[in-house]
Amino acid sequence: MFTHVMVGAHDIQKSKIFYDAVLGALGAKPGFADDKGRVIYVHDHAMFMITSPINGEPATHANGGTIGFRAASPEQADAWHAAGVAHGGTSCEDAPGYRESPIGALYLAYLRDPAGNKLCALHRPA
Repeated sequence: MFTHVMVGAHDIQKSKIFYDAVLGALGAKPGFADDKGRVIYVHDHAMFMITSPINGEPATHANGGTIGFRAASPEQADAWHAAGVAHGGTSCEDAPGYRESPIGALYLAYLRDPAGNKLCALHRPA
């Protein structure tokens, strides 16, 4: 359904270090900059990008918004979370772990990136 997700950042280099680590924990290669200074990650036929807002206004995060990344296992979600905390992110919500939901148990790990965007690594057991 989605082709890409793009988030704003105050400090592109700091955000690149963070996303290289967290997306690397999910198997993605480091991001690369395009001619407009946006950093692009391509993984599993999808793109994730970080950019300074083109309107010149400060980057802001969505209140109530969360960007979810698929994790292959609870261990991969934990590695994602640890990489994020070690590279400028902050843990949020409850500690990584299983949560019951209307669609069954889900393993969830939540972070905020250096610009405040809320992220989640999600593993859905088979």
